[in-house]
Amino acid sequence: MKRIITCLLLICLLNSQISTAQVLPLREQSAIIDEVLDERINQLLPTLMEKNKIDMWVIVSREYNEDPIIKTFLPSTWLSARRRTIIVFYYNPSTKLYKKLAVARYKVGNTIEAAWDQAKFPNQWDQLNNIVATLKPSKIGLNYSTDFGHADGLDLTDYQELTKAVKLPQGASFVSASNLGVAWLETRTKREMEIYTQVNSITHKIIEEGFSSKVITPGVTTTDDLVWWFRQKLNNMGLDTWFHPSVEIQRNDSVSFDHLKAFTNESNNVILSGDLLHVDFGIKYLRLNSDIQEHAYVLKPTETDAPAYLKEGLKTANRLQDILTSNFKTGLTGNQILKASLDQAKAENIVASIYTHPIGYYGHAAGPTIGMWDMQNGVAGSGDYPMYKNTCYSIELNASVFIKEWNKNVRFMLEQNGHFDGNNFYYIDGRQTSLHLIGRH
Repeated sequence: MKRIITCLLLICLLNSQISTAQVLPLREQSAIIDEVLDERINQLLPTLMEKNKIDMWVIVSREYNEDPIIKTFLPSTWLSARRRTIIVFYYNPSTKLYKKLAVARYKVGNTIEAAWDQAKFPNQWDQLNNIVATLKPSKIGLNYSTDFGHADGLDLTDYQELTKAVKLPQGASFVSASNLGVAWLETRTKREMEIYTQVNSITHKIIEEGFSSKVITPGVTTTDDLVWWFRQKLNNMGLDTWFHPSVEIQRNDSVSFDHLKAFTNESNNVILSGDLLHVDFGIKYLRLNSDIQEHAYVLKPTETDAPAYLKEGLKTANRLQDILTSNFKTGLTGNQILKASLDQAKAENIVASIYTHPIGYYGHAAGPTIGMWDMQNGVAGSGDYPMYKNTCYSIELNASVFIKEWNKNVRFMLEQNGHFDGNNFYYIDGRQTSLHLIGRH
């Protein structure tokens, strides 16, 4: 009966509204998504093509086997490609000729015009070949990549048919569009950054509510209850996520930290007074993703604040965040930033682990990888990619702090989303600098 009552209370709480989290109706979301997409195609993409020295970019996908990049070019009302969708972008920096063409039965959104004359070219590939012959590009970028799965979306069948059908103009070549694809995915516009503030604000407010006495009853609520509260909360708000949340407990016992178990919800533990809680949670809204980790402390009946040693542990993790972001610099690779940060942390006697990643259209997005939890000596490939301006990162890391009162090391695991403008880094909606307190009236 106690479990039934708890579940009913959680359901009631899920129906409450977060006053500062404005989630727009779907129709309004659709309009914003399409406005942002048109702006990116018309203003950002030509600059990226010129920078990466690719004058034609050909993106091919078949329905339900979508290239990760083509999904970011589809209008809000398209939930998948249609049959075989071929999108062609051509930009000549000298003449400023810019073409946005869809070798498909329909135009793609407001900006990419339909360019398949089926009466003249019944075969779709013949139409593409005609476009290439007419525009005479020197470099045709295709989505294949060794280092980035996001930019490796051209499947074998389409690659074989494309390269067989398209006759290259003299001196022209097919090239990897990996760097162009990554640049498209990672570069944020001013409009997107305004939206991203709201995405992170919503995420923070949901965590704040989940880490409260409204949701958690010590001795009754379990970590699994809380995980599913987060999932149901999103569903009730009309939102989605890109990963299943996790909730973990560290407490004054003999159990040692296990990184693998910490993020897999293997244990369904009852939350007790004196626990240090951790959540890993993110949302997807207006095509942008968040990824946030924060801590909460469950007050004992006699306490009005968290113990000083836990607050100091959080400060150590905040200092590690500062060390990492102070090493952000345009042109440095993820591996260079990782090494400089770990070396500085070691000099300050911080036992650090850094596993920071780009974030944007995908949660684990394209761009410079700055460590992985099991690769603290660098990451080949994506770790060698340099940092550029107007990009966003999920500052994910932990500091291991020995707590003598618990006679063991405690991991303070933090993750917050931020923006690098080429000179400075800032957190999109702030960061956690004090523990959430559960049980405070």
